Amino acid sequence: MIELGLILFIALALALWVDGRRVQEIGVRAARRECERAGMQFLDETVALGRLALRRDADGRIRLERAYHFEYGTPSGDRERGRVVVLGSRLTALELEHRFVHLQ
Repeated sequence: MIELGLILFIALALALWVDGRRVQEIGVRAARRECERAGMQFLDETVALGRLALRRDADGRIRLERAYHFEYGTPSGDRERGRVVVLGSRLTALELEHRFVHLQ
């Protein structure tokens, strides 16, 4: 019985990790696209998980909300921070230091 519980725990942890990587890639693509659109340079080609929370989506279902931070370079050479928020697998917000794009 303990072996079954351990297998289920490992399977759940693996599923959460795979889902997290998939959602992180959604964040990377969105940040890269917005930086290109704004004439900025997406630095380090990655986003870092800053916050994880349970939230309800537009249909009232509870989903994992992940907020990622990233850095980008301005034309003047400054390094700024941006943020991207994904609820479930849906991009809901993206902001560059002085620009906010609400997507929901």
